Amino acid sequence: MRAAPKRATREPTIALINIVFLMLVFFMVAGTLAVPLDGDLTLVQTRDLEGRAPPDALVVHPDGRLSYRGDAVASPEAYLEMAEATTMPGEDGPTVRIVPDRELDASELVRIAGALRAAGAARVLVVTERGLR
Repeated sequence: MRAAPKRATREPTIALINIVFLMLVFFMVAGTLAVPLDGDLTLVQTRDLEGRAPPDALVVHPDGRLSYRGDAVASPEAYLEMAEATTMPGEDGPTVRIVPDRELDASELVRIAGALRAAGAARVLVVTERGLR
């Protein structure tokens, strides 16, 4: 008589899943990335602050006109000549900030930024409404 072959016993996968899940929960609870804020702390609200464009920014109007500190500017190149744009360490030219009007055509903004880069600006930053708040 032959002995009946033993069936392979199944591993308890449910127990392994439970262990892994418990380890996951433990590390999520135990491993905090930052110290929580005090419960009685009240944060500052900036909702009522008035946003203003930086005074050294080139303002671009909806029709494509340029102005700097309230005075009309003929071209992006003329702005670089008259502006006191700051040069960041390690850069070859000044950093220029542009404040475009919401209604300005995007292609016009790209053209002006390209003209500024061609005239020697190392970086051209676009200041947005969220950046002003």
